[in-house]
Amino acid sequence: MYTNTYEREREMERRSPANQTRRAPKQVGQELRKMTAFIKQEAMEKAREIEIKANEEFAIEKSKLVRQETDSIDGQYEKKFKQAQMSQQITRSTVSNKTRLKVLGARQELLDNIFEDARKKLANATKDKGKYQATLKNLILEGLYALSEPEVVVRARKADFDAVKKAIEEATKEYKKEVGKDTAAKLDESDPLSAESAGGVFVIGGKGKIEINNTFEERLNLLQETGLPAVRETLFGKNPNRRFTD
Repeated sequence: MYTNTYEREREMERRSPANQTRRAPKQVGQELRKMTAFIKQEAMEKAREIEIKANEEFAIEKSKLVRQETDSIDGQYEKKFKQAQMSQQITRSTVSNKTRLKVLGARQELLDNIFEDARKKLANATKDKGKYQATLKNLILEGLYALSEPEVVVRARKADFDAVKKAIEEATKEYKKEVGKDTAAKLDESDPLSAESAGGVFVIGGKGKIEINNTFEERLNLLQETGLPAVRETLFGKNPNRRFTD
């Protein structure tokens, strides 16, 4: 089988236990390297998993924080927006009220000026003697109707005594015609009205206890008190906020 002694010796040397022992450390090294590589691979994969999970948790936490901050900013913005709206409403209401008060003040000033001008012109109503005579009769007649007494006293300016006497005569006749009763009306010349009065009369009954003030000044005051809504409506139109009328 072996061609020479040398080959036989080489084969015997290869198969000897000593040679097998010398090859064992090389195989062990290979196994260790394989195990090391496997462990390293496992460690890398585990580290990768940990990194991925950490990144996911970071992303979730980051998203949560961003959402919280966004909600906080939105809440602050909403709060500031509502505060701005409230401030704007208060400012608008304040300006509206001030404007309304200014308009009302201007209107009232205009009305006061109108009535003040009317007072200054009251005396002009006595210049037309015929009209003033008829006015005196109607003022006295109104007092007779209001008192409905058999005797009354009339007070007037001294300058109007003659006109008032004639007016008394006309008024008592008309009173009797309308009511069917006689009434005695007497001019009180001892207590005339002030010469500064614009005109008109006092009709007194109830033995001096009841007075009907039908002077021009008083009639204008009554017009200012009771007729003011009508005057205001004539000048400025109907108030859309007014629910009831006088």
